[in-house]
Amino acid sequence: MPQFLLPIPLRKYADGHGEIAIGGASVRHALAQLVHRCPLLEDQLFDTRGELRAFVNLFLNGDDIRLHDGLDTPVGERDTLEVLPAIAGGSGAPRSFGGWRADLQALIPTLEPLELAALQAQAQPPALVDVRSDSEWAQGHIPHALHIDRGYLEQRIEALLPDRAQPVVCCCQSGVRSMFAAETLMRLGYRNVKSLAGGLEAWKQHGLPLAVDAQLSGHQRARYLRHLSIPEVGQEGQLRLLDAKVLLIGAGGLGCPAALYLAAAGVGTLGIVDDDVVDLSNLQRQVLHRADSVGHPKTESARDTLLALNPDLQVRLFPQRLDAANAAAICAGFDVIVDGSDNFSTRYLINDTAVALGLPVVHGSVYRFEGQVGVFWAGHGPCYRCLYPAAPPPELAPSCAEGGVLGVLPGVIGVLQATETLKLLLRIGEPLLGRALRYDALAGGMRTLRFRRDPACPCCAAAAAEAPQQADEGVPA
Repeated sequence: MPQFLLPIPLRKYADGHGEIAIGGASVRHALAQLVHRCPLLEDQLFDTRGELRAFVNLFLNGDDIRLHDGLDTPVGERDTLEVLPAIAGGSGAPRSFGGWRADLQALIPTLEPLELAALQAQAQPPALVDVRSDSEWAQGHIPHALHIDRGYLEQRIEALLPDRAQPVVCCCQSGVRSMFAAETLMRLGYRNVKSLAGGLEAWKQHGLPLAVDAQLSGHQRARYLRHLSIPEVGQEGQLRLLDAKVLLIGAGGLGCPAALYLAAAGVGTLGIVDDDVVDLSNLQRQVLHRADSVGHPKTESARDTLLALNPDLQVRLFPQRLDAANAAAICAGFDVIVDGSDNFSTRYLINDTAVALGLPVVHGSVYRFEGQVGVFWAGHGPCYRCLYPAAPPPELAPSCAEGGVLGVLPGVIGVLQATETLKLLLRIGEPLLGRALRYDALAGGMRTLRFRRDPACPCCAAAAAEAPQQADEGVPA
């Protein structure tokens, strides 16, 4: 088969290949086969009329095709076609911005605002990437746009839009930066990229809708900077955390580390349920409390430490024991329940209340050197009663007070509970639904045990029947 030889500047449009075997009876036919195989080359070789660009030369076995029959020159099985575009030397005149922009206008397909609006109304609209600065974005943007500052486009686009075949429309304020962004995406292998003609200014002139999102303050942007750098979190995710409400049952060994890290992460509201006071023996593992807190209610001690860490936090205190009479009223209004209780009757009560309210429960338990974490959420996976239909006898499940616990172990499990909670709130990753993650501190290992919802579970069967398509799945969008 004839071989096409591509120079270095064109190889980025051919997945890095410098030599490609292509069939064809003539140069014209071989070119058609080449651009069919490497679509990005079409705009590099042909103008908008379909004519070979003036700065592109073709050589057949070293001869300029113009010495033969041009594009109609016959091509044999062992022939070599070489593409040779004009390449500026090091001593040539530098390329001007105007010239570059003119080249892009000829290269990058554009989309009019009304055309984009029509596409957005379809079942599978193109991805819209707004490449303006943060301050521009804050003043308003096209609904459902994905914001990536032009300076971070190359770093972040692949994580946010991994499918290079997906149609993409780039947008900026006036339609200039979006052309350069579109060129960048084409170089990265995105095969269907366009630029919004006239940018947001043209969009507004047509009276099309704008969205204005809630914004982080300067203080919040500085505080949560490391979250904002993560594509899966970013400003949208951080705003979601700030608006979230998490209820912690227990301000003890598990609740303390979980609360610390949820407060530090910026979860806006934490509720704390605990009727106990701080005891000297608590300080070995309950890291929210201090020596001068001994004798004081745990809820107040926890609140003081959490507000010292994050003054913007809203802390709701429930200095009472959770029971059947108050559980529903306390749990209502929260998004996630973190179970740090130390007895089975409370765990079953938490489970049954969460099933009734449709809330996820992030469970944790510890004993001596071992701990366990899992997520129970009726309608999306098993509930606690699916795994444990009945409590074990006391001799098989002694409490920490009876059997003891290594002080750092609740820290490990509590932080894992905080991690699962953040995943649920941010709707990222795979929560531990239908899975129990077990940690053995002495062996230094973790293992995952899997289980399914009990279809005959007396507690969650009704909830699962109402949402059968979600059972045993991840977090809903």
